[in-house]
Amino acid sequence: MVLTGAVTLSGMSQVSKTLSPYSQYGLGVLADQSQGFNRGMAGLSQGLRSGTMVNMLNPASYSAVDSLTMIFDMGISGQVTNFKEGGVRLNRKSADFDYAVALFRVMPKMGVSVGVVPFSNVGYNFTSKETIDKSSDPITTSTTAFSGTGGFSQAYVGVGYEVMKGLSVGANVSYFWGKYDKSLAISTNDSYVNKAVKRYTTTVNSYKLDLGVQWQRALDKDNQLTLGATVGIGHKLGADAVVSFINTSPVTNTSDTTSVSLANAFSLPMSYRAGAAWLYKNSLTVGLDYGYEHWGSLSFPDFVSDESYVMSNSVLRDRHKVTIGADWIPEPNPMVRSSFFKRIHYKFGASYATPYYNIKGAKGPHELALSAGFSIPIINTWNNRSVLNVSAQWVNSAASGFITENTFRINIGLTFNERWFAKWKVD
Repeated sequence: MVLTGAVTLSGMSQVSKTLSPYSQYGLGVLADQSQGFNRGMAGLSQGLRSGTMVNMLNPASYSAVDSLTMIFDMGISGQVTNFKEGGVRLNRKSADFDYAVALFRVMPKMGVSVGVVPFSNVGYNFTSKETIDKSSDPITTSTTAFSGTGGFSQAYVGVGYEVMKGLSVGANVSYFWGKYDKSLAISTNDSYVNKAVKRYTTTVNSYKLDLGVQWQRALDKDNQLTLGATVGIGHKLGADAVVSFINTSPVTNTSDTTSVSLANAFSLPMSYRAGAAWLYKNSLTVGLDYGYEHWGSLSFPDFVSDESYVMSNSVLRDRHKVTIGADWIPEPNPMVRSSFFKRIHYKFGASYATPYYNIKGAKGPHELALSAGFSIPIINTWNNRSVLNVSAQWVNSAASGFITENTFRINIGLTFNERWFAKWKVD
């Protein structure tokens, strides 16, 4: 069994920033929303807290920024994906601008962050062929073309506040927007048979709200523990799901279109994340995160057996994700003279996630990711706090009976950490 029952890799092509044919399901392939500092740690986030990074996955971390700091963080990525189905393999590549975030302090114990990050991506283009009538001359064949573009993003403003020593809370309020355009076109080599197109579209303009908390405590002079958690508030997105049926006559070149619309068809789920990070001698950080997204409680547009377009409770499923990561810097004290390589952060991580959708009643692909990276200090006569983040990721997406994807991704992020608010003294 393959993705649609008749899709073959030999007929697949891709020009979008999203390579996966799995992006035709649900709201697309979900982004991990990590930044340069934690991509080498597979997106570890909940217990990470520092005034030198923008950890938008837990807004409580914003309160760690000091009064002299202004941080800008931007990232790009490039990837090569190998698709495998049976004995057939195919490689595709793409590149994209990923995110842009900033962080600064507005008052004692309060930090503010703004930024734009992706939520999900849709992008695929492939075909399948089958024989309809072998007795005809020429043999009658049918071609089905699947294509889709789009995705969803969020532009956020976040606040983190330290309510008491060691305890911080925060919130991200986002403008959530995007759209997708998915189509399935069936045509034959018979010049008298109509071409049929089924087209799915939606446009979303809504909001997203995420709340976070962090608690940090020094266990002794060498060890520090940080616990963190976030909650994403689920709600209706107020967007309609529209499916259009377009039949075109090859003889008259005229089209007949009918449309069906389902009002307020899309929702975001309640989501929960929790994690811990342990810091040893300001040199080694080790952390663990767990995330749960309650997609299974949501209905989603689908065609049932009688070909009617309805809201179905069997399309989506709950998603679980476990992440582990580590960060090590040989010499953590910037005042100590040391070799350049001892001032680099070395990062490692792994994650495993279950699917959030079903494919024709079967589980979608699970996702296993391994990552490693570096945070390299940028040192010159006027700045020694900015960082170049470079990481590599291997991601395997697979489900029994479906296409297997292996993606190798290179991420590059640049963190500008500037002392904007210091007072200059002139002798």
